[in-house]
Amino acid sequence: MIYRAFGDPGADDVAKRLRTVTRARGIRLLIGADDGLAVRVGADGVHLPERMAHRVLRLKLRQPGWLISVAAHSRTAVCRGQSADAIVLSAVFPSRSPSAGQALGPIRFAQLVRTSRAPVIALGGVNKQNAPRLISTGAAGLAAIDGLTGPD
Repeated sequence: MIYRAFGDPGADDVAKRLRTVTRARGIRLLIGADDGLAVRVGADGVHLPERMAHRVLRLKLRQPGWLISVAAHSRTAVCRGQSADAIVLSAVFPSRSPSAGQALGPIRFAQLVRTSRAPVIALGGVNKQNAPRLISTGAAGLAAIDGLTGPD
């Protein structure tokens, strides 16, 4: 689970509650772009936006037990993220997210997965109907904000 606080003044409280729930259920908790918050709540690591991928090695030295993932939206970003434990590549399919950009599609996604040494997780427009199209792409996993729940 990735918690992205986006500067919420109540982020510490939310992250602490998430840490309690995720720990009880054996789920790893990553904090988005805030290693200080991750330390304060005892998170399992951080998720870095594409623009912060250069911080991976420094964070690994400071927090050797952490899981560190990075966001990527292009071949260049996938290359920059190679030192991370995982790359979250988006948008695979058309998405309602305002930051999604143009969809890669499963073929282009698979091509980018093959260029990566790090495991690549598919994000963006992934839902119950199109997730099977990613089976043979080499994706290490699927990520969704709301696409794998609900009636559709």
